[in-house]
Amino acid sequence: MITGAVRTMASGRQRATNFELRHLRYFVALVEERNFERAALRLGIAQPGLSQQIFSLEAIVGLPLLDRSKRSVNLTPTGQALYEDATKIIAQADATLSLIRRVGRGEKGRITVGYVASASYSGILTEMLGSFRRSLPDIELQLFEMEMRQQLQRIKDGDIDFGYIRPPAPIPSDLETTTVLKEPLVVAMPAGHPLASRTAIKLLDLRDDVFITPRQPPDVGFHANTLSACGEAGFKPKLDLNGRDFTTIASMIAVGLGIALVPHSMNCFGLPGVRYVPLVDNEITTDLAVVYRKKEASPAVRAFITHHRDLSGQRRTKNRMHGKSLT
Repeated sequence: MITGAVRTMASGRQRATNFELRHLRYFVALVEERNFERAALRLGIAQPGLSQQIFSLEAIVGLPLLDRSKRSVNLTPTGQALYEDATKIIAQADATLSLIRRVGRGEKGRITVGYVASASYSGILTEMLGSFRRSLPDIELQLFEMEMRQQLQRIKDGDIDFGYIRPPAPIPSDLETTTVLKEPLVVAMPAGHPLASRTAIKLLDLRDDVFITPRQPPDVGFHANTLSACGEAGFKPKLDLNGRDFTTIASMIAVGLGIALVPHSMNCFGLPGVRYVPLVDNEITTDLAVVYRKKEASPAVRAFITHHRDLSGQRRTKNRMHGKSLT
């Protein structure tokens, strides 16, 4: 097999000489054209120059590649062996160059994405990832459901590339966020709650209920949303219970342990025994944001960031035209 370095015999002694990829390209063009003039024209060089390159290649190999006893271009056994490997080497080199260029343009690579479970309920996760896959199908996406603060730390540490989170959250200074969705808060309550049959509820009417929140600090995520919304309504909520995630919280609500403020998209959850009722006096929204490093080295991840920024901008423009918020 040809490996790019061959042993050649010259002046009666053995020495190692390297040939270059251009030698192989010239040789392959000559073999395929079967004519020096046509091959030189294809390569964009003068015919004497092509002849000199073939002589140089033969000198490097140390054996004749062409049978010069005939007028047409015919290969010696050595030339045939070289041609068969040369076509493979050139094809591999071209494929490698193409791959490198695509990676550099952000058209190929791998992106690891963390997301909070509530991002998948809203549909925005599948919408944005689906459109990105359609535009750049050769980029591999790896998805991991992950608690928000863990996402932030792992993005900062370089363990994952991108995240879907529910602010507010303490964002490290070297990370940046873009809001991609604003959702109204609704009340998730047991189906047997005295107010569950209403089409809308004032939050103040729920001041005596126990509010269930995720296991988060008071300044993070839905815990912070609950405190802000209730504070805006004029009372301090009873926060006696919390759940690991929204699945747990919905189950706790279904058995009558309390109520919770959740994103509007949670009504797709469909757990029996739970009603989702809109609020009439609340301006607090729950945002879905994407988070990423400010100084991102990977072209693929930069393309992913740009995709989300562009889609978010399009959604804002569309919603402004229809007099809506970013929903």
